Amino acid sequence: MKFSDVLRTALFALRGNWMRSALTSLGVIIGIASVIVMVSVGQGTQAEIDKMVAGLGSQRLDISPNVARASGGVRMSASSFFTLSQGDVEAIRSEIPEVQYISGSLRGSSQVVYAERNWNSSWQGVDADYLVINGWVVREGAGFDEAGDDKSVLIGETVRRELFGEDSGIGETIRIGRVPLTVVGTLAPKGQSSWGRDQDEIVMVPLETARRRLMGSMGMPPGAVMEISLAVANPDDLGYVQGEIESLLRQRHRIPPGGEDDFRVRNMSEIVATRTATTRLMSWLLGAVATISLIVGGIGIMNIMLVSVTERIREIGLRMAVGAGPSDIRRQFLAEAMLLSLGGGLLGILIGVAGALLVGQINTELPVELNGKVIALAAGFSIATGLFFGYYPARKASQLDPIEALRQQ
Repeated sequence: MKFSDVLRTALFALRGNWMRSALTSLGVIIGIASVIVMVSVGQGTQAEIDKMVAGLGSQRLDISPNVARASGGVRMSASSFFTLSQGDVEAIRSEIPEVQYISGSLRGSSQVVYAERNWNSSWQGVDADYLVINGWVVREGAGFDEAGDDKSVLIGETVRRELFGEDSGIGETIRIGRVPLTVVGTLAPKGQSSWGRDQDEIVMVPLETARRRLMGSMGMPPGAVMEISLAVANPDDLGYVQGEIESLLRQRHRIPPGGEDDFRVRNMSEIVATRTATTRLMSWLLGAVATISLIVGGIGIMNIMLVSVTERIREIGLRMAVGAGPSDIRRQFLAEAMLLSLGGGLLGILIGVAGALLVGQINTELPVELNGKVIALAAGFSIATGLFFGYYPARKASQLDPIEALRQQ
């Protein structure tokens, strides 16, 4: 039999009982659609985490006070919690050459005022390196004055919009609390973070300005900082640099051997790796669940094809009696199984793509990313399902004895 004859015969057989054929394909349709939707959600989530990784920086370390160690469970003064200093920053900069950028920082929140407009915003006192470490770009204007101007300020997009509307605000004087500062530049927008916080609702001032003019009433030790952020040139040096920093700070803070550190070093690459591994595991889990449903659909095809062989034994005997060989019978039943799985696969792809887009529209917080490779893989899997689960019924049909088959009523 020619291929066209096999295909025409298979289509005629399926059309003769179209309801059963449609219900048989339903398992493959659901399986393929599930694979596409779940994998698209998983890849979208992974892409969102990759974006977050770019924001955090895989070559970065953050050093913060160990508040539990500083307090020891006893109520203490505010100055006792400032265990890091600008001296630590300078020591790390000079003694660990692998550190490329480093900045201490102070932070707080206050009312930002311009003329009759005001906006409650967070502020940070930082060095110029802080912008590079955290991926901030000055969109308009200039960065902090290298000459040491202590009255300059950089504003985020949200603050700029709320205070100045369509104007850039560069050169204007704003007040943070009661402290007047001059806007020297605006920051390029970053949008919301992965935690839903508006990153553009920020004001940045020189670190010394924040220490003397914005936090002078808090009774901080001289040169204190709340946090130290740094970046290394080579990601492979991150573990080594972390060890060197811990050793240097223990020495500077006179912490005895075995004593608890009054600081904490966070390796952002380890946090990122953990988040990435967790998301990848969830993606595999979602894909496995969808694949199981696809296998169940394939088993349904095998079951119906076996029933079809049983119902059509006399037909098979007649075909063999008029000259059809075992290979012709095998190809016919295999073609029927392939048509069921391929038709179900195509419908499943359409439903899966539509479902993934619908999920993205309904829940904007759930990222969805369609991937052509996943769709092609789903199509290939549907073909493989037809071949795998259709071969045994086709082989069983081709091995029937024609004389015994003709005796069947």
